Amino acid sequence: MINTTSLSVAMSAILAVASAPAADWPAWGGSDLGRNMVSTEKGLPDTFKPGEKSTTGEGMMPGTTENVRWVVKLGTFICGNPTVADGRVFVGTDDASLQGDSRLKRTKGGMVWCLDEKTGQTLWRLPVPVRPKDRLPENAHYGQQNLGVCSSPTVVGNRAYVVTSACEILCLDVKGQADGNDGEFKDEAQYIAGSKNPPVELTQTDGDILWKYDLVDQLGVCPHDVAACSVLVDGNILYCTSANGVNHEHTFCLHPNAPSFIALNAKTGKLLATDTEDLGHRMWHCLWSPPTIGVVNGKKLVFFGGGDGLCYAFEALKDVPAEPIHFKKVWSYDCLPPNYRDPLGDGKPFNYYIGDKRKNYTTNTNDGTFLGPSELIASPVFHEGRVYCTVGQDPMHGRGRGILNCIDATKTGDLTHSGMVWSYDAIERTISSVSISEGLLYATDLAGHVHCLDERTGKPYWVYDTNAETWSTPLVADGKIYIGTKSKLVILAAGKEMKLLSEVRLGSTAYATPVAANGTLFVCSQSYLWAVQKGAKTAPEVTVR
Repeated sequence: MINTTSLSVAMSAILAVASAPAADWPAWGGSDLGRNMVSTEKGLPDTFKPGEKSTTGEGMMPGTTENVRWVVKLGTFICGNPTVADGRVFVGTDDASLQGDSRLKRTKGGMVWCLDEKTGQTLWRLPVPVRPKDRLPENAHYGQQNLGVCSSPTVVGNRAYVVTSACEILCLDVKGQADGNDGEFKDEAQYIAGSKNPPVELTQTDGDILWKYDLVDQLGVCPHDVAACSVLVDGNILYCTSANGVNHEHTFCLHPNAPSFIALNAKTGKLLATDTEDLGHRMWHCLWSPPTIGVVNGKKLVFFGGGDGLCYAFEALKDVPAEPIHFKKVWSYDCLPPNYRDPLGDGKPFNYYIGDKRKNYTTNTNDGTFLGPSELIASPVFHEGRVYCTVGQDPMHGRGRGILNCIDATKTGDLTHSGMVWSYDAIERTISSVSISEGLLYATDLAGHVHCLDERTGKPYWVYDTNAETWSTPLVADGKIYIGTKSKLVILAAGKEMKLLSEVRLGSTAYATPVAANGTLFVCSQSYLWAVQKGAKTAPEVTVR
């Protein structure tokens, strides 16, 4: 008899190794398509000095940093984590730095940056103009484009894939315009300028779009707040959530029949597959969760976190179909207990804003005890035949009771009861996924608690309070846990005993998850990106123009 658990583990390891060079961090979750934020890097520092801000440029003053190879100011919002591949660093920001570019006018849109991994110098950048209201469905609530590109770029070979703040999926040449305007898309000069402005004159430091898939125009979705999914690329197949969401009043989905989960041809951008789960009639907010892949019982599955509080597993596509098909569902799991779905206990529909901390009639005291609807915003994490899911809400909708579910991914059908391995409800709402290393699971919640659990049983070993709102997923690397918070970077020792190693004040919020690649820790604050390397004494000032 075949040991299916062992087979799943072996195939997962093959997927992780085959997807990218081991030392790089080429996508959300690194080289692990299971999205487990664990790095094998060694020799990483347990603290660093970020430096004093320069009065003449956008970096830090030379001589004021420690354990920092370079640092650069990129914008005023960095939400997604950077990715590192083949000597380049990719990161999404807002377009605040355009104020110094005479060719362009800032539109409060987004930006995709490509930096030299060794020096931090800009290789190219791609401005993403704001999507105007006349290119959105009527009554759409899509007013957070000022947060910029929140998606973490996914790099495969000579291509980088990203979901933009304008609700598009772009395939980009990793070399930008430096090697010419490649691909079928040739209108970068107009794209960069914005549809209502004259086209710009392209330079070698501009981005190069190979193809573009517009989720609003081509898929018929109505986005909400931001489009933030980080795509997953498996061979020639690209998987992504659709960014479909509810209306301005948060009462219903304007385009309920639009797909929620899709696959595209990674080479051409052609639509390959859609789901048939009808989430548009059940979602509370929007679709943001980055998908995950794992091999179960010898079969590759793709996992998707829904805006209805369910986790779904579909059969991954084996090849590129000639015409679009529907995904085949293998299982689903309701991550929300009944009392989360019916907080008033009367079985009647309720106002979604019942828990919004900004409303004077809210029943949510913002102490983490509120019961109410949550969705899957973070990635489901696949590890050794199991899927781990957290639930949460947009932080503006207030703190509340969360739950962490461990699901047996080897079963089929409705797994809400049969597939539960364990659940842990001593966690608040979170928009972070979990990290698993050496039998221990680490999770953070919105209130800033770091939870260490036994991976197999869910038994808690310790909980540490950072005393700061936390969006970041824990990165486990070199025996340490790195966590970005609203006021500092927290570094803990990995293990069954809680030990604080250091707290680093970055000068602004760290929304993004730190990543490790090639002996370097890459840390983002809201505005700056640091390349942190043990032993580095002085970081030169790096400009972005």
